[in-house]
Amino acid sequence: MTILLTIAAYFGLLLLLSRLTAHRGGNDAFYRGNRQSPWYMVAFGMVGASISGVTFVSVPGMVLQSGMTYMQTCLGFILGYVAVAFILLPVYYRWDMTTIYTFLQRRLGHHAYQTGAWFFLLSKMTGAAVRFYVVCIILQRFVFDDFGLPFPLTVVALTALIWLYTRRGGIRTLVWTDTLQTVCMFAALLLIIYNVIGELGLSVPEAVKAIAADSHSRMFVMDDWVSRQNFWKQFLSGIFIVIVMTGLDQDMMQKNLTCKTLRDAQKDMCSYGVAFVPANLLFLSLGVLLVLLAQKEGQPLPQKGDELLPMFAATGRLGQAVVVLFSLGIVAACFSSADSALTAMTTTYCVDIQGKPGDESLRKRVHVAMAAVFMVIILLVEAVNSSSVIDAIYILCSYTYGPLLGLFAFALLTRRGICRHRFVPVIAVASPLLCYLLNLVFSHFLHYQFGYELLMLNGLLTFLGLWMVSERK
Repeated sequence: MTILLTIAAYFGLLLLLSRLTAHRGGNDAFYRGNRQSPWYMVAFGMVGASISGVTFVSVPGMVLQSGMTYMQTCLGFILGYVAVAFILLPVYYRWDMTTIYTFLQRRLGHHAYQTGAWFFLLSKMTGAAVRFYVVCIILQRFVFDDFGLPFPLTVVALTALIWLYTRRGGIRTLVWTDTLQTVCMFAALLLIIYNVIGELGLSVPEAVKAIAADSHSRMFVMDDWVSRQNFWKQFLSGIFIVIVMTGLDQDMMQKNLTCKTLRDAQKDMCSYGVAFVPANLLFLSLGVLLVLLAQKEGQPLPQKGDELLPMFAATGRLGQAVVVLFSLGIVAACFSSADSALTAMTTTYCVDIQGKPGDESLRKRVHVAMAAVFMVIILLVEAVNSSSVIDAIYILCSYTYGPLLGLFAFALLTRRGICRHRFVPVIAVASPLLCYLLNLVFSHFLHYQFGYELLMLNGLLTFLGLWMVSERK
């Protein structure tokens, strides 16, 4: 009951912020926030939006299989954010875009424009549904099962609440609700770490030394080129993950495009790009501390990394206060990504697919429809849950975001124009299929399993395909 009251109070705050920020809201406020957002508010909120409920649960558990090697990917994120800030943002601001896929229309034509928009919808709908599934299933197991509520009802209720506080203000509301969610998420994370350190009987300096001395704290893999944890694979993949999942993603860019000027947007982007490294370091450190606590208590470690944090935080073993903090943390983290995804998908469909940015009635209907499709996909995700959800998301993005990477790279890096436009969607579909076949061949004959570098290969194949159907302008 305490958890339910805490979550209810949290939603009450979200609805209050929504009411305050949605005053005199229209399509421009919903899509672009009237270009009046303070850059520092966007930057702070984007930290929480980038760290979803999947991060909150999965990253601590990553230490069981791969130690702290995820930090190699996070270091690559920094260069990725710099590239987005100084290569892509100037293009988007120069043409005063509502959606970033308008760039493809101006540069490569209508077929490329529609292909980019549809691939975004596919990528974002599946990725956001997997992220949101995490918070739904955990709340179901540790809260709603006790009240006899079925899982589908949990999904419907939580999705409906997101729709409720985003339906009027859209992106203008999210800039402010993200700030609240980021505060709640990091407060919960730090207090959980503090409680775990207390259970270990350590001071903070002693805890830092214990983490550094543990075998699970290994960060860099320089000696194994075949390993998926090799530094250069992880580092370069981190750069391209940010470029496609932030710079080529309407969801993530829509908030950055609400800043008043290009300079403000660049300051926002670089600030939260750097903040991503210590944030993930905290999550991984929590994972090592939980391993030490399990060893101290003689508790066997879970088979799935995603179960490490819930094993302690959601079962009351660290006290009722930690259960409440854990629930609040994953709700805040997951909602900060799900609400913006729903808003971005509505924006892309209305502006890019339908070409009706001024139709407020259409926007409201589409917003409801996107929420309904979102619910259905979450229920489908339950049937194919992966042992590590965050890893599954990044592999999935390698297939669905790869064509976007190829489209934007071709538009930005060449002066060629498409001469056979009808082949563009064919190339975008064929590229991930070919990557999948190559992955099977390499795995079977060479015993090499592609990791996140699949994203770069996918983008390269799309780029080459576009080159074949283009001509110099």
